[in-house]
Amino acid sequence: MTVRLMSYNVRGLKDDRAALLEVIEHARPDVLCLQEMPRHPFSNHKVAAFAESLGMVWGGGKRHRMSTALITSPRVEVRRSGHGLYSVPRPQEPRGYAWAEVALPGEKPWVAISTHLSLYGALRGGHARELLGDETLDHTLPWAIAGDFNELENGPAGREFKHHGLLDAGPRVNTFNAADPHKRIDFIYASPQLTLTAVDMSAVEEQMKVATDHRPLVVDAVIA
Repeated sequence: MTVRLMSYNVRGLKDDRAALLEVIEHARPDVLCLQEMPRHPFSNHKVAAFAESLGMVWGGGKRHRMSTALITSPRVEVRRSGHGLYSVPRPQEPRGYAWAEVALPGEKPWVAISTHLSLYGALRGGHARELLGDETLDHTLPWAIAGDFNELENGPAGREFKHHGLLDAGPRVNTFNAADPHKRIDFIYASPQLTLTAVDMSAVEEQMKVATDHRPLVVDAVIA
């Protein structure tokens, strides 16, 4: 059985909200990795309300004022979840990742991770190493790391993930900007045990142009 994974930079929910909801509802994700959700100190209720508007659930937790979040459909079990914070010099904005161990009932679990990496290339390789070295994550399970990497293919973070055996397994499509996609800066790196198949989103082409400034990545994931 497949679990549908979607990664989407939603630019603070500042654009066409109706179009954004149409895009996500068309995809029908089981696991939604979000970047650039509202991140001010009292914004957790906005994450929860956004999840509820989609018929999904946010597990809560301390987000460290960063913009990443991960929400799930009632179809999947969330065994554990949490957040991690990257080392970022002040006054740069907080960067980090949200994660969850997910599984369909009776199926094997895997780790889904939503991340948003730095604009500064000198930091991204280190951030990848921090994520890979997080001892709170179960390194015996397959992983899928999805998000806005702010780099092109074979950038510093991508090289780190590949060096540790993860595959550039997401759709090889340009994701920025939404209206005229000419750069691929959103990625899904996955363990070899996970087989990812791209989902066609062409039915909501016009909505994707105005929903936010990124195109989403949508895949069906199966543990091989």
